[in-house]
Amino acid sequence: MAEFSGLEHIVRENEPLAPYGWLRTGGVARYFAEPTTEDELVSLIVLCKAQGISVKLLGGGSNILVASDIVDAMVIHLSSAAFTEIHVDGNCVVAKGGAKLVQLLSTAAREGLSGLESLAGIPGTVAGALKTNAGTHNDDIGQWTRAVKVLTRDGEVAVREGDQLRFAYRESSLNELVILEGVFELKAMDSVEVTKRTQTQWILCKGQQPRGAAGTICMFRDHGGVTAKSLIESAGLKGAAMGAASLNDACPNYLELNEGGSVENAVALLNHVQAEVEAQSGVALVRQVEIW
Repeated sequence: MAEFSGLEHIVRENEPLAPYGWLRTGGVARYFAEPTTEDELVSLIVLCKAQGISVKLLGGGSNILVASDIVDAMVIHLSSAAFTEIHVDGNCVVAKGGAKLVQLLSTAAREGLSGLESLAGIPGTVAGALKTNAGTHNDDIGQWTRAVKVLTRDGEVAVREGDQLRFAYRESSLNELVILEGVFELKAMDSVEVTKRTQTQWILCKGQQPRGAAGTICMFRDHGGVTAKSLIESAGLKGAAMGAASLNDACPNYLELNEGGSVENAVALLNHVQAEVEAQSGVALVRQVEIW
């Protein structure tokens, strides 16, 4: 039996994970915690390391597919105010890692700070966006990131900035356990204009996504200048299904889990699409969804 002395008020055992993921499926977490302060989080990480308990971070759930009956780990959900706050300091927006990306964009627009508009319509948290360098083909969050506060796997808090930060297409050098906070240096602009740009990008992005968030999940990253959607269509996979899991008709890079569908259906379809695209085009698609 693991020991979490002093943290019993934030740790639960055998927590169902289905409510936290967009596909609403999956098993339970052996341990589950929602820390309320940074100190609690650090203490929890140190205790887990001392007892050999692996740690998994759960963000907005938009890229998680829980395939195991039991996730034998400490699953940490950073949902409290200490991990979701956003404030503005001059031309910089400072956002905690657990804050929703949409909240970061609305704050920047309200304060008349431009630069992040291309992220409109992308789901998830600030931490997830930083880790994967979210954005479009022409712009990404890394271009505006000046510093990132992280928590290492040893439970040490550090700040990454300057040449310690590297961003490339859909990836970054941020491989620490927790991204606690990002600092984004933006350009001053009329707030009405920033809001208009954000709304326009949101409409464009949502037009390329299936209607409704729950029950769908984006499977693969785009491959260089070629979209995953076009590679899937070229492989003749539009409309493919495994049981009650199917590819969205309009956006075949999105997997839908229909009524009666199982996580096994979803994983089977994901593997099938990945294998067929590689067989047809030679491109090994990189998964955007993380399977636990």
